[in-house]
Amino acid sequence: MQSLSLAHQSTRRLRFVSPDFRGLDSYELTHALKTELEAKTVRMNAKLGSLILMFEEPVDAAQIKERLLRFNLDAYRVCDTELNACFHDTQEPPSMRGIARASSALLFQPFIPQPNLKLAISALASLPLLQKGVQELFSEGLTSKVLEAMAVSVSLARGDYSAANGTNVMLEIGEYIEESMVQKSDDLIKELAKPNVEEAWVEVEVEGNVTQKRLPTEQIKIGDIVIVGAGDTVPVDGHIVDGTASINQVSMTGEAEPVRKERGHRVISGTVVEAGRIRIWAEHVGSDTATERIKHYIKSSLDEKSAIGLKATRLADKLVPITLGLAGLSYAIRRDMASVAAVLQADYSCALKLATPVAFKNSLSIAGREGVLIKGAKALEQLSHVDTFVFDKTGTLTRGELEVVGIHSFSPQWSEEAILNLTASAEEHYFHPVAEAVVKAAKERGFVHMHHEEVEFIVAHGVKTQINGKEVIIGSRHFLEDDEQVSFEGHQAMIDRCMQDGKILLYIAYDKKLLGTIGMMDRVRENAKNALAMLRRLGAKELVMLTGDVQEKADVLAQELGIDTVYAKLMPTDKSRIVESLKQSGKTVAFVGDGINDAPALMNAHVGISMYKGADIAKATADISLLKDDIEAVVEAKILANKTMERIHANFNATVGINSVILAGAATGLLSPIATAILHNGTTIGLLLNSMQKIKRRVSADS
Repeated sequence: MQSLSLAHQSTRRLRFVSPDFRGLDSYELTHALKTELEAKTVRMNAKLGSLILMFEEPVDAAQIKERLLRFNLDAYRVCDTELNACFHDTQEPPSMRGIARASSALLFQPFIPQPNLKLAISALASLPLLQKGVQELFSEGLTSKVLEAMAVSVSLARGDYSAANGTNVMLEIGEYIEESMVQKSDDLIKELAKPNVEEAWVEVEVEGNVTQKRLPTEQIKIGDIVIVGAGDTVPVDGHIVDGTASINQVSMTGEAEPVRKERGHRVISGTVVEAGRIRIWAEHVGSDTATERIKHYIKSSLDEKSAIGLKATRLADKLVPITLGLAGLSYAIRRDMASVAAVLQADYSCALKLATPVAFKNSLSIAGREGVLIKGAKALEQLSHVDTFVFDKTGTLTRGELEVVGIHSFSPQWSEEAILNLTASAEEHYFHPVAEAVVKAAKERGFVHMHHEEVEFIVAHGVKTQINGKEVIIGSRHFLEDDEQVSFEGHQAMIDRCMQDGKILLYIAYDKKLLGTIGMMDRVRENAKNALAMLRRLGAKELVMLTGDVQEKADVLAQELGIDTVYAKLMPTDKSRIVESLKQSGKTVAFVGDGINDAPALMNAHVGISMYKGADIAKATADISLLKDDIEAVVEAKILANKTMERIHANFNATVGINSVILAGAATGLLSPIATAILHNGTTIGLLLNSMQKIKRRVSADS
């Protein structure tokens, strides 16, 4: 650690800051520091480079600082800034030189008459293996590589050069195939990291005139208008302000069919315009775009260790001395060094250590290609254990899109269509959900634009403009009645009926008189009930809904969808408290939400899942982000998690069972060293192939 400073100190609490804390795996590091420093609690903010330590008793700050300075942080560094540095693309691909070297010794050794020359050739062919074995013995202790080197050494010492060379060939072949498969699993993940768009057309103002200029994407700013035509990749996240296009979103959502997008629709970086031309208002640029965030999560997921992966690694390390002891026992009983050589190479280590991370990487890549971004093996593993799903109603169980469901005119001179056209004409310049719903409804009914003067937008209230010299006011009741003194007298009964139906009302006044209302509702997703039923079949014991609605309305929806528990009339701050309460009762909780106020609950849950249209802070704090607007993507993620863990447990049991049989055969002399090598490496390769098999994710509720 290059620099470390004590920012704050009290009797039992220390806060350190260091730039070296940035970019670290805070989860793993805090657990390691808690043990190393004997701290009560350890909290880290890896973005700010801050570390807070709490102790049971008073401590010496200088001593703690000295111990921190000596602590090796490199093991907890997630990745370098550059993508290639994380992916280790500079390393050479698996080479077949070792196979060629070992095979040559095996083929030519029988034709060499001199024993010393046979020994020299066989030892030279086995030298890389023997060197690795010695290096690992001194650096890591007893490992599978040490046992393999001992097995070949025993055969060389016995003068059984065929066994030594044959074993070496099988080990080289096995290592080549294993390295190739592990690299392929990394490649599957890296496929999700799409290349950057280097340049894009942007509208710029030159000497008072708006023109188009091709700029490097890193120079694009929030609020810029980006032009994307047919064949181009969208370089920013934003909203279409003009134009229509057919957009291929397969790289981000897994949807094979192009999607028609027009004004007001959201587009995400990494998608491709197949036909048409659009102007995009840039909302997220540079490192904040969806593509760049995906790359960041991919970097982390490549090296992340799951709990079951760590368990497998620890078990593999513990079994190495047992294998060595079995070799000694075999010799003590049979006095046969061939059995010793066979036992030494039939360890559990390779299959246990390799199959689990390959299975996770395979599943993460499958999820990413289908529009579900899972941020690492831990999230996938935890999701398989979830027994309680908590849904924030708006934007998750509902579509999160307002829809015009009723228009009421309070003036005989104004028809429903005229009121809708009037409102849409004033609202069409804004991307607020209410404005988008009104404009969409007007277009569906044959929108006729009404000429108006400049529109004034009043934040959190509404809009004002002039039509035919008379003032138009559109917005909330508070805005019209209290701020603009528009009378609501005589219309209360109609308004009350609309409110009882659960509609959101937009009020329109013309010439200081209440002209009418437009009622809107957020519809329940058509597949929400089916998705919840599937989650129940996948192991969910309790389904919970959180809403700010009144209890009666919430209960009706819960009964319709098959939800077990409802929390109604909630404040935004209540969500995280409810998640914590469920956790304290012993449940494994997944929270599904989309809003800014959902972020604390997403962080507090065992697994946080953010919806496609969710707020940026929700996506940043969630463990899983959906890249498509479909609640059944939650089901797909759960299926993938369950089946991945089933596969890993099956691999685990097969590894222990098959290798135990091979060990028994080697110890009793039933298997020669070469036969043992073939069976051992064949088992490892077979389990790796199984780990990389595609997983079927779609099921129906009654399947």
